[in-house]
Amino acid sequence: MQFVERKFAEADRQALLRAGLHPVLARVYAGRQVHSPDELSTDATKLVEPAALANVERAAAMLADAIGAKQRILIVADYDADGATACAVGLRALRSFGAKVDYLVPDRFKLGYGLSPELVDLAAERQPDLLVTVDNGIASVDGVARANALGIATLITDHHLPGDALPAATCIVNPNQPGCDFPSKSLAGVGVMFYVMLALRAELRKRDAFSDRPQPNLGMLTDLVALGTVADVVPLDANNRVLVAQGLNRIRAGRAAPGLNALLRIAGRSPAKVSAFDLGFVLGPRLNAAGRLADMGLGIECLVTDDEARAANCAQALDALNRERRKIESDMLDTALGTLETVREASGAAAVFFEPGWHQGVVGILAARLRERLHRPVLCFARADSGAEDGTNAGLLRGSGRSIPGFHLRDCLDLVAKRAPGMILRFGGHAQAAGLTLREADLDRFSRLFERTAAERMPPGALSPVVETDGILDSAYLSLEVAQLIERQIWGQGFPQPVFCDTFVVENQRIVGERHLKLKLMKDGRRYEAIRFGSLDPLPSRARAAYRLSVNEFNGLQNVQLTIEHVER
Repeated sequence: MQFVERKFAEADRQALLRAGLHPVLARVYAGRQVHSPDELSTDATKLVEPAALANVERAAAMLADAIGAKQRILIVADYDADGATACAVGLRALRSFGAKVDYLVPDRFKLGYGLSPELVDLAAERQPDLLVTVDNGIASVDGVARANALGIATLITDHHLPGDALPAATCIVNPNQPGCDFPSKSLAGVGVMFYVMLALRAELRKRDAFSDRPQPNLGMLTDLVALGTVADVVPLDANNRVLVAQGLNRIRAGRAAPGLNALLRIAGRSPAKVSAFDLGFVLGPRLNAAGRLADMGLGIECLVTDDEARAANCAQALDALNRERRKIESDMLDTALGTLETVREASGAAAVFFEPGWHQGVVGILAARLRERLHRPVLCFARADSGAEDGTNAGLLRGSGRSIPGFHLRDCLDLVAKRAPGMILRFGGHAQAAGLTLREADLDRFSRLFERTAAERMPPGALSPVVETDGILDSAYLSLEVAQLIERQIWGQGFPQPVFCDTFVVENQRIVGERHLKLKLMKDGRRYEAIRFGSLDPLPSRARAAYRLSVNEFNGLQNVQLTIEHVER
């Protein structure tokens, strides 16, 4: 592993300093190619206008017509945090506009992902006039065809990359569809739905729908938008940073949805001090646990209820599911690590894992853990009937993959599908994450073809792990005040939290919580508390480490702590 200091322009750093930014932030932001303080503005007026999103005004007119005609609208959600928050945004906004609206989430253990023909048949039992997908649908060619055959209109709102053919939906809103010039291609599914609701409010305003009642304040939804955006790990471009900042401001001001506040309480987090890190690593996993192990309906109900007691009960159930998820993940990781040494010695550009007893709801997290250890694209498979009680989908495998920078996982799967027609039954995703379904009998053949295709498409040097850091942090800034300042900023995918590097003397190290190392480090005569999560590998007596500056709180007292991310060998 090699540490590389992130490059920056000194002129940018000086411009940020002159604008009054703290010296640490000026250096860090310059390293993220921020050229002026105006680029850091998170005022709501900085959001890209909804009209820039292709078809959004047409979608708004469809929804306004449905509301006016008192038609039944059914939201078809996804079973992750992005899908759950997008569904909650749609439900809350549409109900405030007077719509007749309900939702449906596919059972991932029986129906899998997206608007499938089987899910359309299930939805048809509720006799909807309009199906609205959130965080899915762009690949649902067959599902939309089934809806059309049944005479049900479809509005697709999604952000995933489209395939070769688009579904024949009544309307599609997706910043990544051909012909859409929306400048923020990184909108999460919840961001797309929020934009549709903004356009719908504007359309209803034109129709004088609010002449006899107050106009709904859609700012009340930004806490949910922020949660889904960060939890889905989409790049935090300038537009997404505004969305996240607006949501964090709402949470910190004590105006979040009751369910979101309940999740924070059960995790021991104060709403007033919430950070983007909390959204991604505290709230997101608890919400995702419902979709991984049970029914995401629980997560959606937690986000849409205004009853404090109901919200508390939902949060408690989600927390219990998350503890169960962590135990399952730990056991699966132990199994996978049993073959890790063999994989390390292999020359392959990618790795595929499968164990008959693995849970399909957790293979995505496992793939992420193994990707971090192997620094290569990883696919993990589980039997598609794992988690189902009726043996549905016997003989099928569901896989989830995570990639490394520079390697487009979905495009690789697309090429494998073209080279072996019919082998991959379904697939979809992004550059860095993807999912697929295939027959268990085809796993060996798929693994060989996937690994060979990955080797062909792997950019030179991509398999050599490089850690970008923000360089050495002056000892004067290794303080609680600077750690708190950093935590208050907006960080995430594509706009990463600062990681500094330095050489320390390791005075003491011990195992805590079974999987973590608690450390005492020394530099220039000063001692620092540090922790390395998820690693039991002992550090040498002198180590060059990449670390985050974090705030550790215990018994109401706060102190600065170094969170070790990597150690240079």
